[in-house]
Amino acid sequence: MSDKTDVWQGTLALMVLKTLESMGPLHGYGIARRIEQTSGDLLSLNYGTLYPALLRLEQEGAIASEWGQSENNRRAKFYSLTRAGHRQLHKETQSWEQTTAILARFLAPSEES
Repeated sequence: MSDKTDVWQGTLALMVLKTLESMGPLHGYGIARRIEQTSGDLLSLNYGTLYPALLRLEQEGAIASEWGQSENNRRAKFYSLTRAGHRQLHKETQSWEQTTAILARFLAPSEES
């Protein structure tokens, strides 16, 4: 049994955008590995989930893709953040900060205890 957990619903786009913002252009495998590394290898990223998310982000205009050569000289599609992607990242970051602040209120010890 694995100690890794699946990526939480609604967080993948935010993690992809943040990864591209901090790392610059990456191919899909590089994005997946960076997300897993950033999580301390606690998240398990399903590649069948990642590539449709990349396609959706590209169709929305948040990321752009371009073919290039990977580190091992293989042809790979590299993804980069667009201007719209920067705006989406900012908006989604604010939304998640608000969500976690609300959840923190529920998880904090109550004064009645």
